[in-house]
Amino acid sequence: MPVAMTIAGTDSGGGAGVAADLKTFEAHGVWGTCAVVAVTAQNTVGVQAIETLPAALVRQQVLAVASDIGVDAAKTGMLVSAGLVRAVAAVVAEAGIRRLVVDPVLVSKHGDTLLADDAMVALRDELLPLAAVVTPNIPEAAALSGIEITDRETMAEAARLLARTGAGTVLVKGGHLGGDQSPDLVYANGEGTWLEGARIAGRHTHGTGCVLSAAITAELARGMDPADACVAAKRFVERAIAAGVPMGRGIGPVNPGWGREGA
Repeated sequence: MPVAMTIAGTDSGGGAGVAADLKTFEAHGVWGTCAVVAVTAQNTVGVQAIETLPAALVRQQVLAVASDIGVDAAKTGMLVSAGLVRAVAAVVAEAGIRRLVVDPVLVSKHGDTLLADDAMVALRDELLPLAAVVTPNIPEAAALSGIEITDRETMAEAARLLARTGAGTVLVKGGHLGGDQSPDLVYANGEGTWLEGARIAGRHTHGTGCVLSAAITAELARGMDPADACVAAKRFVERAIAAGVPMGRGIGPVNPGWGREGA
């Protein structure tokens, strides 16, 4: 059975982070494992508290799985600090994890900051060169590339700049563009391919980025090519958004279990 790992933070509401990743792995028929980087107190309204784990414990979690069960593909999510980014980059290299998806999480769906300012440089310089796929949304791509993104042309320029970090495939998510379309750009081997898609109506979108990057990770664990994995994951997350769960008083989660009977 393929094995995927998420290296990320928890969401006590179950809509994002490690919880969403593991649900997505299971939906793809992949065995999910995890290395918890931080614990959050979180619900549909926002993030109330964050506590990080020691870098040494994060390293031990990754190596415990890699040395025994094995890791066919892994993803990173919320990493919080420069020290944790560097620790994760080091252990990914130490464990020999080659199929790595980096979701450069800067803020939560509710606007809560999840990555310190000084961690941006470490993420760009130390983690992106190890990535088979990196999945920034427009604000994240702008922060990592250093350019303002306002349209498809600047999305493509940001993707080219991020590819120069050494990341194998860059998926820039276009959901922050205006209009009734939500185009994503897959940039690989010096060429860009647009993944077109209509904007899906609905407010329950918490965990969208986590589910997308986890779906890519699952497909990589199953042996799919990175660019093809991006296409498959976009279609998967479209269904998850359409099946968004109306719970709580705020932004409800997308549903990675949309394929189950009764979901």
